[in-house]
Amino acid sequence: MSMFYIHQSVCVSAQKTNGVIDLDDIQPIKDNKLQAIEPNYDAIPPAMYRRMGRAVRLASGAALPLLNTLTFNGIVMGTANGGLEDCIKFLNQIVDYNEGKLTPTNFVQSTTNAIASQLAFFSANKGYNNTHVHRGLAFENAALDVGMMLNEFPDNSYLLGGIDEISAYQYNIESLANMYKKEVVLNTELYNSKTAGCIPGDGCAMFAVNKQKTGATAKLKAIGTLHTDKEEDVTQYLKHFIEKNVKDDALNLFLSGENGDSRYLPYYNACKKIVLNVKTEGFKHLCGEYATASSFALWLACYKIKSNNLKNVLIYNNFRGKQHSFMLVGDV
Repeated sequence: MSMFYIHQSVCVSAQKTNGVIDLDDIQPIKDNKLQAIEPNYDAIPPAMYRRMGRAVRLASGAALPLLNTLTFNGIVMGTANGGLEDCIKFLNQIVDYNEGKLTPTNFVQSTTNAIASQLAFFSANKGYNNTHVHRGLAFENAALDVGMMLNEFPDNSYLLGGIDEISAYQYNIESLANMYKKEVVLNTELYNSKTAGCIPGDGCAMFAVNKQKTGATAKLKAIGTLHTDKEEDVTQYLKHFIEKNVKDDALNLFLSGENGDSRYLPYYNACKKIVLNVKTEGFKHLCGEYATASSFALWLACYKIKSNNLKNVLIYNNFRGKQHSFMLVGDV
């Protein structure tokens, strides 16, 4: 698959990635989380805004700058949980009202496809509309979906996005499962941590993509995914991925998805040995850990390619030791 070109992108994260971009001024954790800085919502009617859950708001704020200036033949999103906060509110309503007359807003906003459908509603887009909900590979599968659509319809353009929120409900649930740091760890010291758990985050990244090279800022050249808990499987897959896709082109940067969780660090260390002579950087000290954090990594790769004249950036992300993905991003 030849994949596609990325023309414009918008990222809403815990850092200054929307509007005036400044990645040197690292924003610190708050309440042991890295929650996204809410974008400007002036383009959303107030009555509609009040009914939106956080996930839908973040996605709308990130997508509207693209939807208002570009035309798309379809919208494809990746999300692990969608509007989980609204889902819990709806379930609580069932109890509170004894399964009686429930307000529909929380139910409508809680479905995972509410995000893509809301964006279609904003732009009156009646084209292909799909949401991929595959936990740590949700965004990658959304990107593969877009790649297949563009192979079939090479003249089309699509809005591709990855979005997940960290609600109070989800934070409590995941904390009980020992997913998050119990002690306070500054995100600037994240990679020095030797304990289990990560810093949770949330955010959204949107991409305007098509098959046209002219005017593009970067190209998503290849994606590879696998399910395994064996380090050897991951390193063998990475070797094959590099041999197949990088060829004679040099890798300039390896973006590692390590998140400070000692339980999953061996996977990242094993992969670093495969790209031993390539500069390595982490990205989750900026965005925190969430299932579609790879969408932030793709935005970051595009930004670095454009601002630093890099040729090829390889992204490796690992979600809880079982879902692994590699994305090769290059210049045009």
